[in-house]
Amino acid sequence: MLTHWLLAAVHLLAYALGFWAVLSRGTALRRLAAGTGEPRSVLIADNLWGVSAVVLLVTGGLRAFGGYEKGADFYLHQPLFHLKMTLFVLILLLELAPMITLIKWRIALGRGRAIDAGRAKLFARISHVEAMLVLLMVVAATGMARAVTFG
Repeated sequence: MLTHWLLAAVHLLAYALGFWAVLSRGTALRRLAAGTGEPRSVLIADNLWGVSAVVLLVTGGLRAFGGYEKGADFYLHQPLFHLKMTLFVLILLLELAPMITLIKWRIALGRGRAIDAGRAKLFARISHVEAMLVLLMVVAATGMARAVTFG
């Protein structure tokens, strides 16, 4: 029972970290686009966003399919689980361009080169949309935890 509780707590805390990190990344990107920010702030927030995603994947996978919660059959037949996974895939798709660009930034900065911050404003908007999608995932998760069904 303690393991179940700890997995659930870490999973929820990863949502909080992810929400804060992607929102912070968006704010840092907006500042960078305005000429008042630093790439370092963007990359730190992005690192935390990535850590939260890994923790969410591991703890979520264990909870759904590792025998720590209601079981795979429950989740696979729960519409809110499908909504949550759809939101997750949407976040992944939205994240592709920022992720590739920020990897390039890390490489450029590591080599002492300048970065191209031309799409920083776009990536700020994407980050803020992703933050909203994280909140919707939490809403779906709370419904799943209470076995909410429709119909």
